[in-house]
Amino acid sequence: MDGAAPAPLKAAAGAGPWLLEVEDLRVSLMTPRGSLRAVDGLSWRIRPGEVLALVGESGCGKSVSALAVMRLLAAGAQAEGRILFDGRDLLRLPPAALPAIRGRDIAMIFQDPLSALNPVLRIGFQVAEPLRIHLGMSAAAARARAIELLARVGIADAERRIDDYPHQLSGGMRQRVVIATAIACNPRLIIADEPTTALDVTLQAQILGLLCELAREQGSALLLITHNLGIVARYADRVSVMYAARVAEEAPAAALFERPLHPYTAGLLRAVPRLDRPRGVRLETIEGAPPDLMDQPPGCRFAPRCAWRIDACAQRLPEPEMVAPQRLSACLRAADFGGLPPAVAASPEPRADAASPAPLLQVRGLSVHYARGRGQPPLRAVSDVSFDIPRGATLGLVGESGCGKTTVGRALLRLERTAAGSIMFDGVDVTQLSGAALRGYRRRAQAVFQDPYHALNPRMSLGALIGEPLRVHGLAADAAAAREQVQALLQQVGLGPGMAARYPHQLSGGQRQRAGIARALALQPAFIVCDEPVSALDVSIQAQIVNLLEDLQRKLGLSYLFIAHDLAVVRHIADRVMVMYLGQVMEMADRDALYAEPLHPYTQLLLDSVPVPDPAVEARRASPRLAGEAQRAPLSGCVFRGRCPRATAECGEMVPPLREIRPGHFAACLKLD
Repeated sequence: MDGAAPAPLKAAAGAGPWLLEVEDLRVSLMTPRGSLRAVDGLSWRIRPGEVLALVGESGCGKSVSALAVMRLLAAGAQAEGRILFDGRDLLRLPPAALPAIRGRDIAMIFQDPLSALNPVLRIGFQVAEPLRIHLGMSAAAARARAIELLARVGIADAERRIDDYPHQLSGGMRQRVVIATAIACNPRLIIADEPTTALDVTLQAQILGLLCELAREQGSALLLITHNLGIVARYADRVSVMYAARVAEEAPAAALFERPLHPYTAGLLRAVPRLDRPRGVRLETIEGAPPDLMDQPPGCRFAPRCAWRIDACAQRLPEPEMVAPQRLSACLRAADFGGLPPAVAASPEPRADAASPAPLLQVRGLSVHYARGRGQPPLRAVSDVSFDIPRGATLGLVGESGCGKTTVGRALLRLERTAAGSIMFDGVDVTQLSGAALRGYRRRAQAVFQDPYHALNPRMSLGALIGEPLRVHGLAADAAAAREQVQALLQQVGLGPGMAARYPHQLSGGQRQRAGIARALALQPAFIVCDEPVSALDVSIQAQIVNLLEDLQRKLGLSYLFIAHDLAVVRHIADRVMVMYLGQVMEMADRDALYAEPLHPYTQLLLDSVPVPDPAVEARRASPRLAGEAQRAPLSGCVFRGRCPRATAECGEMVPPLREIRPGHFAACLKLD
């Protein structure tokens, strides 16, 4: 899988004067509780042609500082300090001068492209708009340039797609449109705020590689805001780590990953599951949560979570200081801090029931089809999928968006109508159940969803949310018994008893996901569909949730279908892994066999695309080679042949069956012996 392609290119960092200098930035936001200091004394700088990554947990102030640079803070917010762009202080410019800078000199790429694009305007109009406003192009010239830009960012058939609306594009294509709009006027600074959080690993590699390539070609500076440390290792020149509205550490990327000089940075790096190292028993975590910005501790803000703290840490707030060449650290013990320990090879303890001869779930020939317009064949979302999930074991399900992962999970829960196949749960075909029998099955099969905020009713307290299934199914004798069970469930998932009175908006993302898990456990299920349960969480919170799911599995004997696009997380939690592409299974094997020696070209290319949080490793790796996006399945032949480097004419004539190539290792490829 090493390939012969060159390593991914970072934008070449310039050696000239600074393009943007943020000095002692302080941003206060108005909240119902009063004024909140969202950014507190932040300073960083960036040169033309450089990629600076801004990382840290949610709520640390990354996005707020970027919005301050753009002068797009919410009404009532106050920003102090200096933001010098090419020598001009943006905070002191009159509002009338800002439109000439936004889009022309400084452009911003937002996290959610669907929200960033106007749904009632065609994409061509939106890409051409800055060209007409800032460069004075005619409508015809702007349209021609927009077509060039769309083609430049990898949108096929740009002349036709330019008249599409945002809802007619995939998530990756929408993000490409946003990038095309941002680079239209060749801005000198591009701010990318979590531009790939919701995208598959293959699209992440394509879009971030494109951004860095464009920045290098145009000599633009790129500020990359992310919590994905693998992305930082692959693309960033320098890294600024934020914690609780302040800078914790800043350093060149290679130096920071090799030897972090702040305990928080080291904790983040330890929490990341890595494909280039042996799998450990548990993911390391940073226990606790960031402090409430309305009620900061008197000393170091990380001290309550820091194993290295000393008495002085609780008394004095450390300022970022130069502790080594080009290295800043806001830690009183930076000179003594040893950084990351060597990697420890460890094998997880086998689950007691993982080898049970009778699977809890047996799926055979599962197919789900969706009707389309009159005269059109149905959309085959899932085609002839078969697998087993033993008692107390986890099946990891991976693949790009649109491959059918979530549809499989919904079909197992009887939330989708199946076109063919059987779902045997504990010896009973649940596709034939109805009425009381179906309700009984749904007691034993639950779900944990990707977005806990939308999965929980915002008008109900946690106590009411978790107690509702107990009441509906008559599992609590009375209100007092229900409250007692709710308290036990909260304790089981690591939430204190006082949380029962809180509402979802009063919780952090990790706490909301724990509440969703508690609700799923309320009915004492045997099987849980975990649909992207950690994809939206910070790396430290992600590790806590993964460890919690494993602990509950060992304690309660649960079986999981774990759906994710983070292959490193799946490798950690799954016993067996199934890879899907456009509704079909490409490969299925035990976890260690699949990750050590993947057989299918698609699996190999997926693993090639996963960034490793180590710049030294990334420098030796080949560039990701899986281009484009999954398109509608062809009518004949292998569904992957359009993107497969090994495809031949034979692949277009015959659908490859899923065959057992090695004991327990299945793949659907005609080129495998």
